[in-house]
Amino acid sequence: MAVRIERIVTSGTFSLDGGTWDVDNNVWLVGDDESVVVIDPAHDAGQVAEAVGGRTVTAVLLTHGHDDHIRQARDFAERVSAPIHLHPGDQVLWEAVYPGSRPDSEIADGQRFQAAGAELVALHTPGHSPGSVSFHLPALGTVFTGDTLFQGGPGATGRSYSDFPTIITSIRERLLTLPADTLVNPGHGDATSIGAEAPHLQEWIDRGH
Repeated sequence: MAVRIERIVTSGTFSLDGGTWDVDNNVWLVGDDESVVVIDPAHDAGQVAEAVGGRTVTAVLLTHGHDDHIRQARDFAERVSAPIHLHPGDQVLWEAVYPGSRPDSEIADGQRFQAAGAELVALHTPGHSPGSVSFHLPALGTVFTGDTLFQGGPGATGRSYSDFPTIITSIRERLLTLPADTLVNPGHGDATSIGAEAPHLQEWIDRGH
């Protein structure tokens, strides 16, 4: 299989509900020497475009609509002439950054995106936000979880448009049902695996975050 995964870490801020925090984001490139799909081109459109190089970007996939993940998406997409895809559940978050507009395409649960002969399958995993989506890459035994599942537990649900019981349902029914050896590549921080996280589900439920 020619498809491979590249990770870029970009730095910037995340703002919501009147607060702003410094964050480092993972940007994921999935493809080969000819073309790539870019997941969450955060913070620095130029840095991500440089990593892409001369390759064709077939799609910009957004795991959700928080501003750290999407604020540079339009700039990046214009640089590489690629369409932006976002789940419609996060339209309200999109419009907070890009008022009166829409992304180029809406992501549907189960939708498939081609990447160097492999398929990325969209899994609607709401909770961190209404339109949060994870992308499963069966060919490489990997899932890109955005801010839904991290090493150590679920993404944050203490701010607007988020809900803890919903994220737990998403993790239990959509992510922990993947093979145990599936690599979890999140939107921030280090990778983990489904098998490493699954035994801790009840702990997360008990602590409430």
